[in-house]
Amino acid sequence: MKLPWRALTLATLILLTDPIAATPPDMAVVITGGGRIRGERLADRIAFRGIPFAAPPVGPLRWRPPAPVRSWAGVRDATRSAPACAQLSEGWNKGNADYSAEDCLYLEIATPSLTPARRLPVLVWIHGGSNTAGGGAGTIASSMVRRGIVLVSIQYRLGALGFMAHPALTAESPHHASGNYGLMDQQAALVWVQRNIARFGGDPTRVTLGGQSAGAMDVGLQQVSPRARGLFHAAIEESGTAGFGFPPRNLRASEAIGERIIAQAGRPHASATALRALPVATLLEAMRGITLPGLPEAGSPWVQTTIDGHVITEPPAATLARGAGQRVPLLIGTNAQEIDFYPDLAAARRRLPHAFGAKADAAARFYGLERPDAPPADPIRGTARMQIGTDIVFNCPTGFVAGARRRSGVSVWRYDFNYQPSGGPAPGHSSELRHVFGNPGEDGIATDAPPLQAYWANFIRSGTPNGAGLVPWPVYGAEQHYLGFGTGKPAAATGLRAALCANWSPP
Repeated sequence: MKLPWRALTLATLILLTDPIAATPPDMAVVITGGGRIRGERLADRIAFRGIPFAAPPVGPLRWRPPAPVRSWAGVRDATRSAPACAQLSEGWNKGNADYSAEDCLYLEIATPSLTPARRLPVLVWIHGGSNTAGGGAGTIASSMVRRGIVLVSIQYRLGALGFMAHPALTAESPHHASGNYGLMDQQAALVWVQRNIARFGGDPTRVTLGGQSAGAMDVGLQQVSPRARGLFHAAIEESGTAGFGFPPRNLRASEAIGERIIAQAGRPHASATALRALPVATLLEAMRGITLPGLPEAGSPWVQTTIDGHVITEPPAATLARGAGQRVPLLIGTNAQEIDFYPDLAAARRRLPHAFGAKADAAARFYGLERPDAPPADPIRGTARMQIGTDIVFNCPTGFVAGARRRSGVSVWRYDFNYQPSGGPAPGHSSELRHVFGNPGEDGIATDAPPLQAYWANFIRSGTPNGAGLVPWPVYGAEQHYLGFGTGKPAAATGLRAALCANWSPP
């Protein structure tokens, strides 16, 4: 039976005007809570970039909790990455700094399928950068997606815009708190994922929250924040823990740092309204001049946790020690040579009493510092100066977190990444990332490299890294098992730096 010409015209009009019906075959449209977005179909995934998960934190929304997404009409293009959050270039982050803005609360998603037979596990990734730099673009290009995982990369306010407390901001807050806006951004992104990820083929009941360096610190903080409860179901901390082993600050101490920043910006005693009128560039430059005693990196006060009473309610070490916080499966570890923080060996040695107290002399002997000359460098772990920085800031805090989570009933898997390709660089800070997001034999990775991505993908899918064809990874127990990723096959061992870290106490 033929349709009347008017019906045919109406059907044609619908095809031409309905965004989903008219979507080209190399594009894909998804309906989110804010409106329709159009991504692109690639050979092995469907990718969406520049998706807003909160309102732009600009003008009156600067230094406020993230506000809901503002809905839009029509179909929003989601094929280009949004700017990174406002930051200054430190060299390594020049690309992000050159393409950065205060309007930056966006995320990216890559999915194998929008309509899988069974909803897929999800990895939400928090980038590193001392909570001062970095960005979320590019992560979703990872081959991890080909393992049946929906990959989400989020951005969050950085530096003074994301973590500065100030008395004027505290006074106007209904929670009598300020700072930790970046952590609230991450929580807003996780809420968005819970509400929307099923439309991208993801399972909101199987969300793993992962991060590296400051991103790992933030993953640790989300596990102890009451406001993040139920927003994720497993956690990955690569080269970072909640607070990095530095003593946390109370709100008043953080407000004092904010006052110093604003004074350097030329507006001491400014009101909250006046603070929000300061140019972004002025704030970033003022922040750059802030140094704090006890922190290894000048200009990075945001690797020290603020106890604001709202997002973070007590020192993370206290939460962990009493077995509280969100108890989810945890994959955690460090690299053999993380960061050489100290200008010389004498400066590194002066940090030993702060980290090991009365056992500082025992720690010095552990590093071979009883001799008059500098001890020779370890072929895997580097110089004594490198080892001190890696142990104090990374290894010992990681051991504390792993032990505390184990005692609270959490299944923990710890790793030590010490792989060094022939003629390649030492296993330093961030060097494991290309192995997590790439595979041996791909992306310039040697075929004999350890299969980190296979273990990580198993963990994201099932809550354990173990699986067929892989060297068994024992759970972290009283023997302090870990898996070493070096040259050759991964190898299980016990007690990574245990003799030293037994004398380290969390601040």
